[in-house]
Amino acid sequence: MMADTIRTMIQRIPTNWTHPLIAVMWLATSVNAVAQELKPGPREVVVQTAEDVAAELEGKRKYYRENPEELYVVIDRILLPNFDIRYAGFKVMGEANWKAASKEQRRRFVDTFYQFMLRSYATGLLRLDPDSLEIMPDFKSNERFAAVETTIMQDTGQLIPVNYRLRRSKAGWRVYDVRIEGVSYVENYSNQFAAEIEALGLEAVIDRMKGEIDNMSEAQPATDAT
Repeated sequence: MMADTIRTMIQRIPTNWTHPLIAVMWLATSVNAVAQELKPGPREVVVQTAEDVAAELEGKRKYYRENPEELYVVIDRILLPNFDIRYAGFKVMGEANWKAASKEQRRRFVDTFYQFMLRSYATGLLRLDPDSLEIMPDFKSNERFAAVETTIMQDTGQLIPVNYRLRRSKAGWRVYDVRIEGVSYVENYSNQFAAEIEALGLEAVIDRMKGEIDNMSEAQPATDAT
């Protein structure tokens, strides 16, 4: 499909553009625009991620409760290609702290925060019924940001909103925040870490997250019949 589109573009290059550089620049710009359009939109990203998670958890929630490390690996495989970890880390750190940090500190914070959030998110998924997920047909979007709203059933039988915030990058649309019952992962952690970074410093926050990651990895969740 992409090859056919490029061939069509070449045929449409105006014949009066005699300079080859102009034609190449026009073609490159057009191909980039088409490539962006062919990438999944915000709703498609959420739908595909949700379907992959539902398929993986089907009949395995009890197993993953007993083997959380395997759950983290599976959710990481599904989530990482569709998650903007750098932008999420930037939002959580805050612009001032981000600018004050070195490139190495930013990298370590982003990587550590992603692992921290991944474990919290993956564990939370076990309390939800993926098959009950309903994705609203409409979504809010502009050129750079989008919001996709969904509802899902908890294991208590309560229906709750789980909404996604996405950002459009060169790689396409990527999730950077999840809001469960109106509570944003990014905003919640940003408020928490802002005071902690100011009081203890960025290195202390990274070390604390690493400690909590280790604790979550060592903890053995309670089992149930599902």
